[in-house]
Amino acid sequence: MNFEEIKNKLRNYTVGIAGAGGLGSNCAVAIARVGVGKIIISDFDIVYESNLNRQYFFKDQIGLRKVDALKANIERINPEIEVLDHFIKLDENNIIDIYKDCDLVVEAFDLAEMKKMLIETFLSELPKMPIVLGLGMAGFGKSNTIKFRKAENLYICGDEISEIADNNPPLAPRVGMVANMQANTVLEILLNS
Repeated sequence: MNFEEIKNKLRNYTVGIAGAGGLGSNCAVAIARVGVGKIIISDFDIVYESNLNRQYFFKDQIGLRKVDALKANIERINPEIEVLDHFIKLDENNIIDIYKDCDLVVEAFDLAEMKKMLIETFLSELPKMPIVLGLGMAGFGKSNTIKFRKAENLYICGDEISEIADNNPPLAPRVGMVANMQANTVLEILLNS
């Protein structure tokens, strides 16, 4: 399949991204560059200077809502993509309404309890929805530990071990590796469907 054929196929799909931080912003940009037709992004945070070490934002976007800044960045990369953004904290009461029309959802949360909520809600309400998870990307080095695993409709990207902590922060290289692995998994799912 050449790039034009890939873009023509991808423009018919909608990808949901739950979280617009390190994983979500970088994954969204990667799938925007290849021409996914519609992206639905949700997050409730704003851009802080401390985010710039790993998230796809710029210094002049500090203080903006992440969803608004990411939408603007995607529109600069590919104005043909439709971006729907929701400035909201996702929970089991709103997540299905926001993402029910997606072809798949990328989980891009920092907190384990949010990851758990997303997985449990989708398995209960939309059990056939493919979910691409990011799990284990903190620190630096150990590139060979980043891997991919599939468990039914869950596609897990990361080392599944490295938890974020003060002495093991998320940094651009490993976060970017996992975010791009998530984007690559999105493409694999959509282009093989």
